[in-house]
Amino acid sequence: MTDDTNSSNAMWGGRFAAGPDAIMEAINASISFDKRLYAQDIRGSRAHAAMLAATGILTNSDAEAIGEGLLTVLSEIEAGDFPFSTALEDIHMNVEARLKALIGEPAGRLHTARSRNDQVATDFRLWVRDQADAAITSLTALMKVLVAQAEKGADWVMPGFTHLQTAQPVTWGHHMMAYVEMFARDRSRFEDARKRMNECPLGSAALAGTGFPIDRHMTAQALGFDRPMANSLDGVSDRDFALEFLSAAAICSVHLSRLAEELVIWSSAQFRFVAMSDKWSTGSSIMPQKRNPDAAELIRAKIGRVLGAAVALFTVMKGLPLAYSKDMQEDKEQVFDAADTLMLALAAMTGMMSDLTVNTAKLEAAASSGFSTATDLADWLVREAGLPFREAHHVTGSLVALAEKKGCDLPDLSLEELKSAHPALTEAVYSVLGVHNSVASRQSYGGTAPDQVRAQVARWQGLLA
Repeated sequence: MTDDTNSSNAMWGGRFAAGPDAIMEAINASISFDKRLYAQDIRGSRAHAAMLAATGILTNSDAEAIGEGLLTVLSEIEAGDFPFSTALEDIHMNVEARLKALIGEPAGRLHTARSRNDQVATDFRLWVRDQADAAITSLTALMKVLVAQAEKGADWVMPGFTHLQTAQPVTWGHHMMAYVEMFARDRSRFEDARKRMNECPLGSAALAGTGFPIDRHMTAQALGFDRPMANSLDGVSDRDFALEFLSAAAICSVHLSRLAEELVIWSSAQFRFVAMSDKWSTGSSIMPQKRNPDAAELIRAKIGRVLGAAVALFTVMKGLPLAYSKDMQEDKEQVFDAADTLMLALAAMTGMMSDLTVNTAKLEAAASSGFSTATDLADWLVREAGLPFREAHHVTGSLVALAEKKGCDLPDLSLEELKSAHPALTEAVYSVLGVHNSVASRQSYGGTAPDQVRAQVARWQGLLA
C-alpha cells in the first residue's frame, strides 16, 4: 500500500477507512431496507412482462419464462434462501440479476419500456397502499372494542375534565365514544389517502414516458389501480402518497398517545379508575406493589417516531426539482418505521382496551367531587328562576365558596344555606345536584346522557358491522 493510499484512507477516517469506493457503495445502496419491497417489485414486474407480451413487445415464450422465473425468485426470498447483494444496490437489480441466473437472456428484456424510476415509484405506492389497508383494518378493530366499552358503560358516571380539573359529570360510554369519533376520522383519512394514491406510475419510464407501444391501462388494472397516472414527470417524482400516509399516521398516533396518557393517569394509585391486565403491565424489580402501565407508556413514546418520520420526508421532498433525484431514496426507511410503529401501537391499544377493568365505584365517587354539578345548579336558576346566566353563575360561585369553606360538596348544603345565596332556590334544585341526574339531563345531540350514548353506540355498531 502506498503512502498516498494511506493518506486517502486516513482522510475518510472512522469506520469507512476502506476508501471512497466503499463509502460510495454504502451511501448509494438501498438493498438493506428496500428489500422489503420484494413482493411489490415482483408483482409489478410480472404485470409489466404480461403487458409487454400482450402488446407484442415481448414474445409470449419470453414473457412466460420471465413470469415463472419471478415466481421462483419470490419463493426463494420468502424461504429466506435469497442472497441479497449490496453491490447490486437495490431490490430491482437484485431480483433482475437472480432472474438472469435462472432464465438467461429473456431476463434482460424485462426492463424494456420502463426505468428504475417508475419501477420504484410503483413498488413503493403498492406497499404504502397495503399499509393504508392495514391501518383501516386495525382502526376498525380498535373502534369495535371502544364501542363495546361504551355500550357496557353507557350509565357509568365519571368526571369530565377540563385542564385536568373536574368540570362536569359525563359517562364512561360518552368518553369512549369520543375516541371512536377520533379514530373514525383517522380511518377516513387513510381511506381518502388510499383513493388518491390509487393511480399507477408504471410506464412513466425515466421521466418522459416511452416510445414503445405499451398499454398502461392494462398494467394499472393488473396491479389493482384505478388508472395510470396522467403525467410521466409526476409519475416518477410524486411522493405525495407517502406524505399523506405519514400525515394520517401522525394524527392517528396523536390520538393513540392521548388515550395512552389517560390510561397511565387512570391506572395510577391516585385515580384507580382502571386496572390493566398483567398482559399489558409490568412489575417493579424492587417495589412489589407496583403495576406499571408500560404498554401505554410505550405507545405514548413511540408516536415520536411517526411524527419524526413525517417531518423527515417533508424535509427530503421540500426542495426537489422535477423529476427524480437520488434524495428520494431516503423516502422509504422512515415510512417503513412509521408504518410498523403505528400498526404495533394500534394492536397494543386494541388489546389493552379489550380487557381493561373499570372501577365504576371510583369513577362515580370522583364524578361526585369537585363541585361537578355547579353548572347544573346555574342552569337550574336560569331555567326555573329566570335569572340571566351571568347572575346565575355568580350565585352558584358563592355557593361553591360556601361549600369549600364548610368542607362539603354542593348537595350537602342545607336548603337554608342555598337560599342564603338566592331566595329562588327550592327543594327541587337537589334533583340536579346528583351526578346521575346531571348526565341524564344532557340530552342534546352528541351529549353525555345515557340515551344519547346508546344511540351513538347503535349507530356505530351498524356502521362497523
